[in-house]
Amino acid sequence: MHLLVGIDTEGDNQWDAAARANQRFENIYALPRLHALFARHGLRPTYVITYPVAVDPRSVDVLRRLKASGDCEIGAHHHAWETPPCTAEDVKRHPYASNLSLAQFEQQLAALTDAIGAAVGERPVSYRSGRFGFSAAHVASLERLGYQIESSVAPLFYEAHKNGPDFVEAPLRPYFLAYDNATSPGTSQLLEVPLSAALNRRLPRRLQFLYARAPRNYMTKRVLRKLGIAYVRWLRPSYSSLDDMIALATELARAGEPVLNLLFHSSEAIVGGSPYNRTASELAAFCNRLEQFFAFATGPLNARPATFAEFRRAYLTPHGSRLLNGGPEGPPYSALHP
Repeated sequence: MHLLVGIDTEGDNQWDAAARANQRFENIYALPRLHALFARHGLRPTYVITYPVAVDPRSVDVLRRLKASGDCEIGAHHHAWETPPCTAEDVKRHPYASNLSLAQFEQQLAALTDAIGAAVGERPVSYRSGRFGFSAAHVASLERLGYQIESSVAPLFYEAHKNGPDFVEAPLRPYFLAYDNATSPGTSQLLEVPLSAALNRRLPRRLQFLYARAPRNYMTKRVLRKLGIAYVRWLRPSYSSLDDMIALATELARAGEPVLNLLFHSSEAIVGGSPYNRTASELAAFCNRLEQFFAFATGPLNARPATFAEFRRAYLTPHGSRLLNGGPEGPPYSALHP
């Protein structure tokens, strides 16, 4: 099992329209502190960076120094609202990339890719869409620009009621993407590495899908969680407790899944940079959850840290490729939750 840590590396508080309109990058300038936390556990993070980060000189200096350490990867994080060509209205409406025309998406992707290449001296091969706004229609465009790894899909994630993605039926196990469906295997060479997320209890898959697509979605899920009936556990330290992250990772390891894929935003790692961790004590608790989870994953679970690109290379070895079809290492997690 590999442990991946993908950091959505972006301007401060992208949840807030005023912050989006007046970009600041204090969290980027503080990245060396976060990177030191990773280094204590031998982690090899992938910083997927936005266009504004890639063209901010001080941010670029930080990223070049991190990359020079040799223990991280710089990938691409596409924000449809702030990657050219875009408008001031895009900043306000905060669109999913899946809502762009294909022509605008391709122009933005080219601008983002070129900017990152110029910033750090190497074009990115790993990609994540802001707000998980990925679409199968993007696969061919990503391939043409040299991308090899995609990590926007989250099992049971549903925002179709907001004109966003429906990844409800996606598997946890990595798969090569199809050109017409983001949640099923296909013939492209773009490897999808889904985020690690699953329900806290075993239910038939049909019931899991009904839960994920429940009417009055957010309210229904809040009620079900409050009643202790069901909720999604993520490897997201601002969303999930340490106990939930450890329980999810343990279940995935027992099921023979090949990867733990943990996500958070760079802005979560400073006080006041996001809707989370607004006080020094909240940030300290966040960092403590990270430290304890990393110690557990690399200790008792013996998960091997890797960047996204390193994981793809390992996954395509003769041993790793057997996992694409649920090989002898064990059944996929979905088989334990039929």
